[in-house]
Formats: sequence, structure tokens, C-alpha cells
Amino acid sequence: MNNRVQAKRGVLPGQRRRIGLIAVPLVLTMAVMAGLTQPADANPDNWDVEGEHGELHVFGALTEGACRLDMVSAFQQVELGETANGRLQRVGSQGTPVTFHLQLRDCGRLGGRQRDLRTGSLTWDARQPVMTVSFVAPADPDTPALVQTRGVSGVGLRIRDAKGRDIRLGDRGAPQFVTPANDELVYTVTPERTKAPLTLGHYRAVVDFRLNYD
Repeated sequence: MNNRVQAKRGVLPGQRRRIGLIAVPLVLTMAVMAGLTQPADANPDNWDVEGEHGELHVFGALTEGACRLDMVSAFQQVELGETANGRLQRVGSQGTPVTFHLQLRDCGRLGGRQRDLRTGSLTWDARQPVMTVSFVAPADPDTPALVQTRGVSGVGLRIRDAKGRDIRLGDRGAPQFVTPANDELVYTVTPERTKAPLTLGHYRAVVDFRLNYD
């Protein structure tokens, strides 16, 4: 499932910053099989209408599917507040983290297993779904762990999960258990100073993300 996070920031007092999320929900699938048969004891000529006749037998299956992204998470506008340039004077200095949520609905009891790419450990359960999320965006040239911003220099965006673990752009994050039925994934985005010269003004960033179920 591909989705998008859009962030807008400025480093002048009084300016507003935003994150936008655009998501596409997963689709429940079903199988349909059809066969055209004619009863062995039926005579086509004794029906009340002219021509050849038959019966259509249709078979289907409804199965539990993976989670779908709630429409609340399909597009979000999150105000990041103000960041004074005085807070970003040193490389690594950070502004205020802002939380965004990915709300999941109709999660089936399908179980799951995923391996942590950092530690190699396996997370699995026979009934509870296991999910990872990967974020993809242009990386800051000076600090590759940060999302590159457009419009200013000297500022990147750091994304962390609910446990404060840094998100590696392009890689799957740590596996997370998902509660069957409804759940949510929580992340933060934080402006961070890079070693490039700091310029003032509005900036923005676009981040794609993917929910991985297996």
C-alpha cells in the first residue's frame, strides 16, 4: 500500500507548518468461479422460451483481509507550530516533535511474521497481524537519516516511531503487532539542523510510505 506524507515548515516565528498524508486503502478480495451446465434430465426443447438454455452456477469466497487505512489518515493536515531560528543554531539541534497517526481499520486475524532488518530477530504470531512501515523520500545530502526539505537549507526532518526509534529512509521499520479489528501506528516528525548554512523561509517535503504485511 503506497501512501504519501507531505510536510511544510518555516523557520520564521509566526509561520505555519503542515504535514499531509495521502493514502490508498487495501482492498478485500474475493474469488468468483462460474460454470455453465445443463441438467442431465432436462430437455432444452420443453422450456417455455425458444432457443438453447442452461444454468449458471456461481461460487465465491469471502476472506479476512489485511488492514485498511482509515479515511481520517487518508489526508491529514497537521500544524507543526513555529520554530525560531535561535533553536537551530547548532548542527543536530531540534525543534518540537509533532505526532501523526496512521489509523487502521478492519484488521483480520490472519497472523503474521516479519524479521527486523536491523537486529535479525523474528516477530510472529499465529493470529495477531504483524506489520512494518517503510518511508521513502529524498535524503538530506549532509545528514542522510533526515528527509530533505525544499525551500530553505540547513533543516531536515527526522521521523521516529512510537518508541523513539529513528526511521531509516527506504528500509522497513521495526515489526509491530497490530490489534485485530482497529489499531493505529504513531510516528513523530521533528525539524533538525544540518551542517548546511541556515536560511529562513517556508519549506516543504514529500514522503511516500508503504504498509508491509508480510
